[in-house]
Amino acid sequence: MRILVTNDDGVHAPGLFAITSALAAWARAASDEAREVVVVAPLANHSGAAAAVGTVYEREGIAYRAVRLDGLDDVVIYGLDASPALSTIVGIRGAFGPPPDLVVSGINHGVNVGRSVLHSGTVGAVLTGAQLGVSGLAVSLRTGQEPLHWETAAAVAVGLLPALAEAPARTVLNLNVPSVPLAELRGIRRGRVGPAGIIRSASADPIGAASTAERSGGDEVGEVHLRLGSAVPALGDVTDEEPEDDASVVAAGFASVTPLLGIREDTGTAVDELLRSALADLPGVLGLPGPSV
Repeated sequence: MRILVTNDDGVHAPGLFAITSALAAWARAASDEAREVVVVAPLANHSGAAAAVGTVYEREGIAYRAVRLDGLDDVVIYGLDASPALSTIVGIRGAFGPPPDLVVSGINHGVNVGRSVLHSGTVGAVLTGAQLGVSGLAVSLRTGQEPLHWETAAAVAVGLLPALAEAPARTVLNLNVPSVPLAELRGIRRGRVGPAGIIRSASADPIGAASTAERSGGDEVGEVHLRLGSAVPALGDVTDEEPEDDASVVAAGFASVTPLLGIREDTGTAVDELLRSALADLPGVLGLPGPSV
C-alpha cells in the first residue's frame, strides 16, 4: 500500500511531521504487506486554499525540492511550489512514483468543521484525490493551550486507515480531534457537517465618509470588520449547534469523523424537472429554433 501525504500548512509544519512519523512507523511495522509513505506537500502555507490549483495553464512547470526532516530519513519528501490540491494531483498523476492507494492530508493546525470544510486546503486535497479515484483522509487538530497533542490525532488517523483502505474508491473522511493526550480522548463519533462558519458577520467601515449619503461609490475606501464564528482553529462557542454537529462533537472531547462528498452532478428529481422546464422554454426566449431538451 502506498500513502501520499500532503497538507496545507506547508511541508515543514509540525502536523505534517507528526502524521508522517506515525505513518512511517505503521509502514515499518507491517509484516504481511509492502507499505510505502511519500510526502508531496506545498513549500509554503496554503491555508484556506480549498481545492484551488491556480493558473497552472500559465506555468511551464512546478518547481520542487527534496526535503529532509530529522527522524524521517526513510521517507521520501518533496516540497512543491503548489497548493495542496495541485500537490495531490501531480502526486497521483505519477510525478514522484506510482499512484498512491490513499491520500492523507494534515495534520492541520486547527479544526476544519462546519462550513469551513468548503474552504479548507486540508480537505480540498483529499476531495481532489477522490475526483481522481483515490480515497483520502483529512486530519485536523483543535488548537489551544500548548503543548498541542499532535500524537493523538496521528494515532486516530492511523487507526482509521484499515477501514478507509477497505472502503469504496473515492471515499473521503474528515477527522477532527481535540488536543488532549490519547488517554483523555473520550472516544470517536460520527459528526455531522454543522452550521459553524469561520465568519459569522461582516460590516464595512468607510474611511472619511460621515454617512452613506456622503459616500462616492468609486472613491470609497475603508475596512471590513469580521466577527468570527465557531469554526476557528481553536473552536469557538458551539452553544447554538446540535450535539451531533462536528464542532459540538469535538467540543465535547470526542474525535469527529465525517464522510464527505465532492463535486458531483445533482440528479435529484426536483432540480431535474426544473432544468427540463427551463431548457424547454429557453429557445423561445432566445429566439432559437426548436427545444433544447
